[in-house]
Amino acid sequence: MKTSKYILILVSFIFLSCEKVIDVGLDTAAPRLVIEASINWVYGTVGNQQKIKLSTTTDYFSNTVPPVTDAIVFITNSSNQQFNFVQDTEPGIYNCADFNPVLDETYTLTVMYKNEVYTSTEKLLNTPIVKRVEQKNDGGILGNATEVKFVFDDIPNETNHYFLKINDPYKVIPEFGVLEDRFFQNNEMFSLYFSEDLKTGDTIKFTNNGITLNFYNYMNILLSQAGGGNAGPFSTPTSTIRGNIVNQTNFDNFALGYFRLSKTEIKEYIIE
Repeated sequence: MKTSKYILILVSFIFLSCEKVIDVGLDTAAPRLVIEASINWVYGTVGNQQKIKLSTTTDYFSNTVPPVTDAIVFITNSSNQQFNFVQDTEPGIYNCADFNPVLDETYTLTVMYKNEVYTSTEKLLNTPIVKRVEQKNDGGILGNATEVKFVFDDIPNETNHYFLKINDPYKVIPEFGVLEDRFFQNNEMFSLYFSEDLKTGDTIKFTNNGITLNFYNYMNILLSQAGGGNAGPFSTPTSTIRGNIVNQTNFDNFALGYFRLSKTEIKEYIIE
């Protein structure tokens, strides 16, 4: 009986010792500009309404993302036509109402911020449309999930890469993925999604964008880092991933983010 009391006291002491608050001192790096510049020309629209989001990096424990409201932002095409993006009422959002999207046209993004100039040049890529949607009610690994397949034809006679997104009504954050046509060139391709939560009458939304090989590799790294659920507190920290935006004034003070343009296919499907 005395031994049991001793063990109980010892265990209590261990748990009380673990309650000590440890103040971890983390170095704070200088803020970097973050440029979210995805120009999506949705099928069936003119594509003139576009937006770009600017912010800066912040402390690890910060709950807010600092918006950038004092930058100059514009895009030019190969004919030197300039499309200005103007700061909106929402801080950090720059809108353009007269953008002119043209397939295979080359565009250059320019951002002027704190006396430094950031640029990036990309081509507006095409994207195939969804030609049919297939549903199975016994999908998934255990056969108890609703499975939806969005089928489209690969763009013929060229190497293609695609950026995919699924909006599920039961998930706050969309599901993202990338796809290449290495083994499906000039053939049918598909995006497969399944969930045990989906039921009759629910709507899911599939979005597809044609992308470059560089953006495909960029997103592959980002998605693998975001999905690293096995990382512990003492694991190797994720690396800073540089996009395709270059600081022409000070190369070492690079911006984070990516400049991308594409035709955008959006397909909504109601679960049967």
